[in-house]
Amino acid sequence: MGDYTIQISTKLIDQLARDDEKVKRKARKPKPKKKPTVQPHEEPLEFPREPKTTSLATAPGWPLQPPPMFLPVTPAPPPPPATMPEVEAIRSVLKESEALLKKLENQETGARQELSKRAKELHDKEFKLPYQKPMPCTQERAGCLECYKTNTKDPLKCAEAVKRFEACALMAIKSTAAKAD
Repeated sequence: MGDYTIQISTKLIDQLARDDEKVKRKARKPKPKKKPTVQPHEEPLEFPREPKTTSLATAPGWPLQPPPMFLPVTPAPPPPPATMPEVEAIRSVLKESEALLKKLENQETGARQELSKRAKELHDKEFKLPYQKPMPCTQERAGCLECYKTNTKDPLKCAEAVKRFEACALMAIKSTAAKAD
């Protein structure tokens, strides 16, 4: 918004201050305009180029007026808040409630973190996979498979690898059966 100014004359201020007195103006009667007539033997009347200057102080019927005032337009300040004891009591209860709410939110955050931590610990304890023994004979099995891949046309060449894998498997079965008894 731009800055605006309002021009108020002292006469208007005085008139507004005395609103009970009404200013009465006299109606002006229009004067008929007469055209200058030019007679053949006379020259036409010449009007002076410069108007006559008269001071305002000496002009009859015109009072001397001070220059107009320029006032900046500013919005009125907001009215002060009502200070009723009921309103103040409500405000104090509201502040206490907000403080309590903030305290409860902090407690909730702490409790949520603690709960998450304990849940993770419980999950880790309960759902651990038991110790698993490594698969027996993995090297012999891999050797047997490699032999079959390389000797696809003559699988009888892998008989030695198959015998080693079979012996390892029998030993693993015997050791497991002995531990179970």
